[in-house]
Amino acid sequence: MLMDADACYRALVTRDSRFDGRLFVGVKTTGIYCRPICPARTPKRENVTFFTTATAAQAAGFRPCLRCRPESSPDLAAWRGTSNTVSRALALIETGALDEADVEGLATRLGVGERQLRRLFRRHLGASPISVAQTRRVLLAKQLIHQTLLPMTDVALASGFGSVRRFNETFQRLYDRPPASLRRQSGEAPAGEDGVRLDLAYRAPYDWDALTGFLAMRAIEGVEQVSVAGYARTIGFGEDHGLLTVTPSPKPDRLSVTIRFPRLGALPAIIARVRRVFDLTADPAAIAEHLGRDPALAPRVAARPGLRVPGAWDGFELAVRAILGQQITVAAATLLAGRIVREWGEPLPETLAGVVPGLTHVFPRAERLAGADLSVLPMPRARSSALKTLAVAVAADPTLFDGRGDLAEAIARLKALPGIGEWTAQYIAMRQLREPDAFPTGDIGLLRAMAGADGRRPATPALQARAEAWRPWRAYAALHLWTGEVIADPLARTLDEKTPDDRKAA
Repeated sequence: MLMDADACYRALVTRDSRFDGRLFVGVKTTGIYCRPICPARTPKRENVTFFTTATAAQAAGFRPCLRCRPESSPDLAAWRGTSNTVSRALALIETGALDEADVEGLATRLGVGERQLRRLFRRHLGASPISVAQTRRVLLAKQLIHQTLLPMTDVALASGFGSVRRFNETFQRLYDRPPASLRRQSGEAPAGEDGVRLDLAYRAPYDWDALTGFLAMRAIEGVEQVSVAGYARTIGFGEDHGLLTVTPSPKPDRLSVTIRFPRLGALPAIIARVRRVFDLTADPAAIAEHLGRDPALAPRVAARPGLRVPGAWDGFELAVRAILGQQITVAAATLLAGRIVREWGEPLPETLAGVVPGLTHVFPRAERLAGADLSVLPMPRARSSALKTLAVAVAADPTLFDGRGDLAEAIARLKALPGIGEWTAQYIAMRQLREPDAFPTGDIGLLRAMAGADGRRPATPALQARAEAWRPWRAYAALHLWTGEVIADPLARTLDEKTPDDRKAA
């Protein structure tokens, strides 16, 4: 527990929204668990118990409240930042790792033993990995029931249940009623919606302009589009292609996501990637409180308290972009990426062509680039060779950009890839692996942002020592320093500004 029980109860009595997503309240007399902002009458102190996760509440035998809907709370975790193994495991579970394999297989992907993984889950989440996966399926299914008009069979498939029978049995056991009855009570499903539309919650404040500005500078022609209306991109899983749009929701503290994809079973993985790209699980208050202790960061944090670290949609796509931009400006790198898409990207199916004007292709898969003649691109032969070797490596091991091991192990593994030096590895760790403590220490933008009143930049070792106090949120510190410079784009550096490792890798 983050707090003692009396503090939790005070948060419940006052309906304090700051604790929404941080704790869940189990009511012993009803067998229901709620969010601390639930509008229901406050139960007596002796009748409640508190949990840091919805999974722990369900594992203890409580069922979700139908009024405050725990599935719509911000996806925060009180333990976040204390166990990277659990963070990586949750990311894999979100993408369906336990739909395709068992806990032993998940532990193997994480590089730990099965018993160790179970102990970590019990310590930090109060439940087993299987319970976490089951809770996520139930809450996603309930969200789909409330927010879409999908038939119940499709809801079962889209939320990761292996069968409609298991879906029905689970809801009957948890809610004491069939899933269809929950839809009749909601009355919220939009009529005539093209695609699956969901609202995803986040913890305010949220700096939408900064995040979309960051993405706009890297938008690849034909694949991504950022406008006043929001963010849109093409997506691909295997042979299936689709479209995704993300906009601010009319509801407070929500993003509206519309997914057009032929295979409903991919929905959990798509939603997980949206959460990653838009950093929806961040706790800005905790991050701001920690980073704001540093006098150099305090004014930047106060100016942009909702700043997020933009994630990457796909690790291979990000690595290609990072290698392309190692010795040229971001604009030039974006043009090169667009040419790669035109030459080797896969066109959208006719049913989706023109739905979002300008989006025409899916970024090429590693297998496609592995067999392509990249020497035709206007770049040094060493870099095109690095791209080729990277594509071959990812084609041979599609899990290459999965989170395995701690940050140091991840950086070492990335640096073993061709064309990737220390800076590029840290950048990939920030955006793809979602390592909140990744930090490209030698980055010229960071050194320039930390210059003293006399304009003198600190030496790299001095910045590294200063950044120790920013752990475990150094990635967010880097974003504050970059954004404060209005550069917001470390890939725009010239060759002279590169770190030695990057010059060697390039």
